[in-house]
Amino acid sequence: MDTSQYLSMFLEESIDNLQTLNEALLYLEQQPEDVDKLNEIFRVAHTIKGMAATMGFNEMAELTHKMEDVLSKFREGELKVTQSVVTVLFDCLDTLEKMVNNISEGVEDSIEITNIISALEGVASGEKEEVKEEVTLGNKDIDNNFSLLKLNQYDISVIKQAKDKGYRALSASIELSPNTLLKSARAFLIFKEIEDIGEIIKSYPTTEDIEGENFDFALEIVVLTQLTVDELKNIIVNISEVNKVLVSEVDVNNEDDNSNKQKAPEITKNVKQEEKVKKVEPKEAVQPVRQKPVVKEHKKAHQSVRVDLDRLDKLMNMVSELVIHRTRLEQISSQYRSTDLNETLEQVARTTSDLQDLVMKIRMLPLDIVFNRFPRMIRDLSVELNKEINFIIEGQDTELDRTVIDEIGEPLIHLLRNAADHGVESAEDRVENGKTPVGTIKLTAYQEGTKAVIKVEDDGAGVNVEKVKAKAERVGISTEGMSDDEIKNLIFSQGFSTNEVVTDISGRGVGMDVVKTKIAALGGTVDLVSELGKGSAFIIKLPLTLQIIQALLVNVAEETFAISLGFIDRVIDYNEERIKKTNGKEVIVYRENVIPLVRLRERLNIGGERTGKNFIIIVKVGNKEVGILVDSLLGQQEVVIKPLGKTLQGSKEYIGATILGNGLVTLILDIAALI
Repeated sequence: MDTSQYLSMFLEESIDNLQTLNEALLYLEQQPEDVDKLNEIFRVAHTIKGMAATMGFNEMAELTHKMEDVLSKFREGELKVTQSVVTVLFDCLDTLEKMVNNISEGVEDSIEITNIISALEGVASGEKEEVKEEVTLGNKDIDNNFSLLKLNQYDISVIKQAKDKGYRALSASIELSPNTLLKSARAFLIFKEIEDIGEIIKSYPTTEDIEGENFDFALEIVVLTQLTVDELKNIIVNISEVNKVLVSEVDVNNEDDNSNKQKAPEITKNVKQEEKVKKVEPKEAVQPVRQKPVVKEHKKAHQSVRVDLDRLDKLMNMVSELVIHRTRLEQISSQYRSTDLNETLEQVARTTSDLQDLVMKIRMLPLDIVFNRFPRMIRDLSVELNKEINFIIEGQDTELDRTVIDEIGEPLIHLLRNAADHGVESAEDRVENGKTPVGTIKLTAYQEGTKAVIKVEDDGAGVNVEKVKAKAERVGISTEGMSDDEIKNLIFSQGFSTNEVVTDISGRGVGMDVVKTKIAALGGTVDLVSELGKGSAFIIKLPLTLQIIQALLVNVAEETFAISLGFIDRVIDYNEERIKKTNGKEVIVYRENVIPLVRLRERLNIGGERTGKNFIIIVKVGNKEVGILVDSLLGQQEVVIKPLGKTLQGSKEYIGATILGNGLVTLILDIAALI
């Protein structure tokens, strides 16, 4: 079978399934008694194994099979969910992820799996852990021998959850007639009849033994159902070739009394008169409808389709061109003043705007795609650093453009690792300082106007201003005239680190610099707010999209520039009397605030005569405000961001260019870089 056409689907689904396993294992480590989560893990692992085997990736299938062995021990109650066992399973998932990545990138190098398989086999074949709750069913068969069926911790958990939802756990011992010719077929028919009114969770003999007729004439089952003892008994006794039935309710709350529990009366049937006995139809209350103790809703199929990202990018580019041509048509329409043309253009404008909004929404992805990998990372860091960390995520459903989503992961990893290593103190230090021994790291996201805000907060030691100032002096950075907040934000300087010990986690002086560079490249900002002894918060602000923005067009001499409205706080008239000088730099005093002034003409080295009456645009980047002096304003317009060519690629003052309605190319200013 040619499986190449399914490779893309296999890779995407494997990545999704591995992420699901990571999240489920993290949860199971905290809630080891959760039966539903354990079933989900087993189901997903089985899916990965089946897909890998079908595609011919035998090492992946073998590794997943070994993982299934450990999970089976969980289900049977023979193995407890502990940190060490979960760590081995996480190592297994990491190895599987490497295999998937190699397949995706076409790398043929085999990954060493001998050690991880040995570790999994060691866990699976370890000594059987003591099971706290084990119930032996009190039913006796016709020879008065105690039943071999035992309920382990997993079975008991299932029964308890089912009872909470209004179901009974009934055990039934069934003896077939010695004259039964096809006892395997009869056993399967009995099982099917019982499955129509409930869920069998335990049975003897096993399916394999029944198929091979490797059993006597006795059957035993435990079924979850809404029927009473008598109703289940009536159904079983009226099945052909059933000679004797014993039914009782399973009591998992008092295991000491289980073996002494009062037995239900036996019903013996005359085998010779069997054919004369009419099958009794169940009462109305006992409808032969399969009862499921745990019901989950399933989404309808084909609710979504996978689309190649290149196609989405091309669609976005075509919509961007439509926006440019629409702007051009509007300008032509204003010259000719044709009513018919204006009406048609209004329709086109509305349709184009709707199409643009739709495409933008299609490109938007929830931050959960990035955030979902962090709980596992923090868990591993807490084990490595021997710190107890409570990790909280909020607002993961906040949506951002796919381009931003792709790039934001790395900066967040740096910030979270920094919070775990530098921020959260050891349990001893925290207790000494009057804090709880468990540290907290919180990752929050929300939308604020045209921007998305992401916060990484910790309740750790905070940033020591004096320590940062001393480090700045050593590396030749003057802190004179700086506020405490400005000094704290020096940690984003290149090669700046206050950590005296270099570790594998952080402290090499590159993390914070990478964070700021990456976020600035996305048109965003990052600021630090910290209080010594209380904790720190890194606040990232990002544009929701990098393709089409609302912008203010301004004139400087003969040149036209665009400024994103997301940065603009307000526009004020230029007044020479407002201009003051402090420390040799120009500032303006506005509403009792002192704001630095940037003359755009001088900053961009533009000559020529002044035009217009001059305006000052107050822009805000993070907590920093700056006034930008321009010659005149041309109005607000929707612009499409086009990347710069190779010639201007190194220009830090611009994030891109746009084409105006008159066909002229206009540069879009990078405000964060300018100030």
